[in-house]
This record gives sequence, C-alpha cells and structure tokens, in this order.
Amino acid sequence: MSDHVSPSPSPGHKGPVTILFALAGQVIATLLAALFFRLLAEWTGIAFFWPEQGAEHAHQMMNRELAWFSGNIVRSVVMADPSGHLNQALLQVWQWLFVDTGVIIWGEQQHYRFLANTADWRHGLNTYLQATVWTVLTFTLRLFLLLLTAPLFVLTTLTGVVDGLVRRDIRRFGSGYESGFIYHHARRTLRPVVFLPWLIYLALPFTVHPAFILLPAALLLGVSVSVTVGAFKKYL
Repeated sequence: MSDHVSPSPSPGHKGPVTILFALAGQVIATLLAALFFRLLAEWTGIAFFWPEQGAEHAHQMMNRELAWFSGNIVRSVVMADPSGHLNQALLQVWQWLFVDTGVIIWGEQQHYRFLANTADWRHGLNTYLQATVWTVLTFTLRLFLLLLTAPLFVLTTLTGVVDGLVRRDIRRFGSGYESGFIYHHARRTLRPVVFLPWLIYLALPFTVHPAFILLPAALLLGVSVSVTVGAFKKYL
C-alpha cells in the first residue's frame, strides 16, 4: 500500500475582520509605546535635565499646548466645537485615571507625609506623580489633535490612489515597465509612514507645531500610496 502524503494547507488570505483587528492592534500598540516613551522622556528630564523645574515642566507644556489649541482650532470637519469636546475629554481622562483610581488622593497623602516627616523620597515620588498627570493630559490633547487631522490623511490617501490608478492605466495601455520590486517595497512603507509620525509626535517631550510633523507625514503617505497603486501589476 503506497503512502499518501496530504498536501499541507496553504495559508488563506486574511479576511476583512482579521485585517481590522490587526490594524486596531497596531494602533493600540503604537499609542501605548508613544505614551511609554513620553513618560520615560519626562521622568528622565526631571532626573537629569530640568530637576529644578520638576513637574512644572510638564505643567507648563500642557498649558502652552492647550492655549495653542484653543486659539487656533476653532472649527473642524470632524466635530463641532472642538475646544469644548477637548475639555470634556481631558476631564474624563482626569476622572477615570486619577480620581476614580484614587491616585490623586494617594499622592496628596504622600505630600502631607513629606511635610510632616521631611522624607525626600516622598517629595520626589509626588513630583514624578504630578509630572505623570500632566504628561498623560498632554498626550490626550495630542491624540485628540490627531483625530482632528484624520481627514487630511484620508484626503492624501485618496489623492494617492487616484494618481496611482492613472499612472497604472498609462503603464498598462502603453506597455510600460512593470516592477514587482518597487511595488513590494512601496507597500512595506505604508504602515511606517502612518504610525511612525504618530509615535514621534505623541512622544516628544517638548512643544512643537503639529504641522511640522503631520503635514510632511500626510504628503509622504500620499506619495507612498501613489507609488504602491501605480506599481501594482497590470493584469489581475
């Protein structure tokens, strides 16, 4: 009797649900990594670069970015009254992460114990705790701003798709050169082009105008999409 070896099942294509879950996982991982690096940068700064400022560095940074947002973002295609929605988001984060969990009350207790016992480590711990509070609120503000700039990334993506399809049709009907090398490498740049600017902007320990990071990122995304779609194979 001859042995029959069944062929190994080939991996199937990912369905839309799997792709959505994978994308959501990447977004969450990027946000958590950005928050971690942002906190790490602030704590390192308190320890080595601005120890005399302490938590006031994060506090002033929060005030500057909040003032800039209130003075410049007065309308949006995503939502009405962005400043009002931002204030609600900041209050909710404050309530959920620091009030409901008892972190603020615990920090105040450590502060009073420092005043009573002159324990330097309690004072240092309270400084890092205050810096963490202001840093998380600043992170929330920047994340809210990313949400408002989502139409810009959608617009550049659609522009890249249209431009890529036009160039693909020109190449298809004109017997142009087809390069799988360009397509695969351009496709690999799409996710880094989207997530890396988010990571950089959210993790920066100093105030920067968002247009300096997000506008080049949106343009680069449009170019990457155009190259990817334009280099796609001529026949399916």
